[in-house]
Amino acid sequence: MADAQPLNRSGRPGESPGTDAKRRHDPKIRGFASDNYAGAHPEILAALALANGGHQSAYGADDYTEHLQSVVRSHFGQRAEAFPVFNGTGANVVALQAVTDRWGAVICADTAHIHVDECGAPERVGGLKLLTVPTQDGKLTPELIDREAFGWDDEHRAMPQVVSFAQNTELGTLYTVEEIRALCDHAHERGMLVHLDGARIANAAAALDVPMRAFTNAAGVDILSFGGTKNGMLFGEAVVVLNPDAVRHMKHLRKLSMQLASKMRFISVQLEALLSGDLWLRNARHSNAMAQRLAAGVREVAGVEIRYPVQANAVFARLPHEVSERLQKRYRFYFWDEAVGEVRWMCSFDTTQQDVDGFLAALREELGR
Repeated sequence: MADAQPLNRSGRPGESPGTDAKRRHDPKIRGFASDNYAGAHPEILAALALANGGHQSAYGADDYTEHLQSVVRSHFGQRAEAFPVFNGTGANVVALQAVTDRWGAVICADTAHIHVDECGAPERVGGLKLLTVPTQDGKLTPELIDREAFGWDDEHRAMPQVVSFAQNTELGTLYTVEEIRALCDHAHERGMLVHLDGARIANAAAALDVPMRAFTNAAGVDILSFGGTKNGMLFGEAVVVLNPDAVRHMKHLRKLSMQLASKMRFISVQLEALLSGDLWLRNARHSNAMAQRLAAGVREVAGVEIRYPVQANAVFARLPHEVSERLQKRYRFYFWDEAVGEVRWMCSFDTTQQDVDGFLAALREELGR
């Protein structure tokens, strides 16, 4: 049988298909709204091209997903297993389903992403109850956990089965290795498992200057949502099972939750490119450094208050509302708490010193108007 010939848009064989695709945005526009606004790192795009061409088995039975397992184990130990998924909310929902029963509940901070920013997906899609506790800085403590860690035998109450925390937190703050170990020990002593939302796990490891294993499997975390999109990937995250004794039916849960990619090689090869060398660390160190540069400049500007310790790649600040609105017309960023004038500025792997210095100059100009 002869090889099939390409069709053009009118359906005639023998000609390469045309395209009307063209750049629809101005690449010179920069901002501090989210590390999701950044594009993909060139090394990630090169990896995607490498995985393209030819045929590979679907649904994770491909060479790239198989090799990814050894890469992940080099970071998280020999018992770790990675399950690539499409996005962070999917990773969190699948991971939490894997460690809860239908009557189970998850203890988390009231600022947690799973509570505030996932449209109720853990509860509506995952079918579990979130038990939230207030914090000063986004960080849980054993004492805060105990506010909701009770009533296991009470059939009228959702059963606390999991403690979930983010590293780094939604407020940009970091847990030390010792703090995470204390959380894990406390949860395990009470018969609960531990989930870590690692959407920005690389930034945390870079800031603490420790391997990711130091505050995950080595500290007692049972299951991890590993984030790549915010650190240079085009799309995709992974659920990493650290304690296989505590997790059941991950393959089925991933499919049931609509997170099973048919062409999984294109997620897996990105994770491999990020983790097999030091790209994950280079990107995170850079975005952290840009946040420190931004924070240092902001501290010299009268009329702006930095709200939380700048420990990763986020700067939270309070300034006059009208100044923020004018500044948003020049640089994109979000209000965090509009009622009190609090904003969030995020730095990315591709944020430059010129971006930061230009933003600081614009901030001074708008404050002076």
